Amino acid sequence: MTGPAPQHSQRLLGTLLGDYWFWRREHLPSAALVDLLREFGLTEPAARAAIQRAAARHLVTTSKSGRRTAYGVPDRTHRLIIGHLRRLLEFGAEDREWDGRWTFAMFSVPEPQREDRRTLRGRLRWLGFGPLYDGVWVSPWDRTADALQVLGALGVDTATVARAEVSADVPAAGNPLRAWDLDELRQSYVDFLDRWSGLRKRVAAGEVGPAEALVVRTRVMTEWRAFPDADPDLPGELLPADWPRATARRCFLDIYDTLGPVAEQRFRQIVAPHAPELAELAAHRTGGDITRGAEPEAFPADDDLAWTGPLGEP
Repeated sequence: MTGPAPQHSQRLLGTLLGDYWFWRREHLPSAALVDLLREFGLTEPAARAAIQRAAARHLVTTSKSGRRTAYGVPDRTHRLIIGHLRRLLEFGAEDREWDGRWTFAMFSVPEPQREDRRTLRGRLRWLGFGPLYDGVWVSPWDRTADALQVLGALGVDTATVARAEVSADVPAAGNPLRAWDLDELRQSYVDFLDRWSGLRKRVAAGEVGPAEALVVRTRVMTEWRAFPDADPDLPGELLPADWPRATARRCFLDIYDTLGPVAEQRFRQIVAPHAPELAELAAHRTGGDITRGAEPEAFPADDDLAWTGPLGEP
């Protein structure tokens, strides 16, 4: 099995701790975390390096007992993980009514501040905005306060944020939906279903064992992570009747929730040789558990985004 690239292995660690070591205060032995990461194809040196990088960034805390090193998850990291998980698991639920208005974030950032511009665009995309024109980003939801917070944090003073309806007579080229490539987005959902529908059937038939369950449950979560960045949960009123997002979400949740107990079993099997008393504390959570959990932070910093971003992103 080919493991994730080094820059992505910390994110894998975050996913595993978020899924099976949910709000636990106890520290897991370093050797147990190494073995967990090796399940995904990492070598032992790569796994140890990932853990050490996470510790250096204070995303995990370190303790020692003799020569044995262990790692725990601080409250800040727990909140960040849960915030990300809630965003992913609530995405596509289609339980919000659209009021017909758009949020426009309009700004001008001087060329010498191009790094600030890059950061601003990344944060707006995280909030569900898409680029309509140069310096004009749009979201179908009311993200006024969030956009103002981001602009203020970056010191962007030449900016306007507004909520407005779009005239029915606006030219087609000015439709805010142009901020997203709907054909490409549709194909992404179709491709997701093509890749995972077979596994969904095997899961329903009880044909997936613990070792496979731990890996594929994490991988389907990793792939689902790409969608909230590409799709701001566009309102159903704006989309074709056969839009595949709801079907893809159901596929994802069926795999994620059903495999939870089986994957938890494998997590415990890996931890047990190193700390049998801790192995019994591991517990999976379903999508419903996560969305009813702790409140996420309003907006994470760039480093926090890197912690739980998709394995496939730099």
